[in-house]
Amino acid sequence: MTPVRAAGGVVWRRSDDVVEVCVVHRPRYDDWSLPKGKLDPGEHPLTAAVREVAEEADVRGVPQVRLPPVHYLMRDGAPKVVEFWSMRAAGSGGFQPQTEVDDVRWLPLGDATGLLSYPHDVTVLGNFAALPPVTAMVGLVRHAPAGKRGTWSGPDTARPLDTAGREQAHALAELLALVRPVRLLSAAPRRCVQTLQPLAELLDRPVEVDSLFAEPAPGQDAVENALAAAGALLDLARTGTSAAVCSQGKVIPEALARLAAPTNPTGRAQDFQTAKGTGWLLAFAADRLVAASRLDGADRLTAAVS
Repeated sequence: MTPVRAAGGVVWRRSDDVVEVCVVHRPRYDDWSLPKGKLDPGEHPLTAAVREVAEEADVRGVPQVRLPPVHYLMRDGAPKVVEFWSMRAAGSGGFQPQTEVDDVRWLPLGDATGLLSYPHDVTVLGNFAALPPVTAMVGLVRHAPAGKRGTWSGPDTARPLDTAGREQAHALAELLALVRPVRLLSAAPRRCVQTLQPLAELLDRPVEVDSLFAEPAPGQDAVENALAAAGALLDLARTGTSAAVCSQGKVIPEALARLAAPTNPTGRAQDFQTAKGTGWLLAFAADRLVAASRLDGADRLTAAVS
């Protein structure tokens, strides 16, 4: 039987130096749970997670780290899978009365754990508690499809996105906007800048061109190039703000392997192979990469670093 798909969030905020998380009460079941709900038809699980948190808890959440999904049987015996994200509370709004939530509480982790009605929610909260505080988010994507190099007669840097690439760029924009980036940076090739253009229009922000995210030039050392890109990502993380970056296929895997080396000693670049029009949500604690969650507009989300 195909599982029912749902998504939700562990939404957190600070209150007098204490981390509080949000739990909701559903009178229909008289239970306390984390805010979550079923995906709408064709909806991406990350979009659904943010929407459900807003509708049930009246919170505008900014996703940070994808937590391990939860699998269980519903009351009618049907299987269900719920994808959870940790989220920073960034405002209020979006509550929908028809969600059947009649009470929302912000509680310290220990109190929330004691109140939750289901062991699987307790496990999710435990996974969240094990994370270090996230201080910055970077959405790193590879440019969307731009046809074949051999069929383009002009300079390769001028090769534009094709029809499929433009569609993927719009899908990525909707997802990247959820992390509220304040800077948009791109390698110089036209296809890279165009990949971020829908996001730039959505947020009314410029795309900054940065050569540090470009593929190595002829004669340039590929390792040094990856180290420079990794350093540029760390510089963004140190600012404590969110950003979206478009880079290229010969840069992203090695740069992420370098960043992940402290938590993934093998540093295997193949772990971070990135298809065109896909990418990663990178969560940093100061200057350390603590999580990389694969981001794909076609709905393939997996955790790579934790």
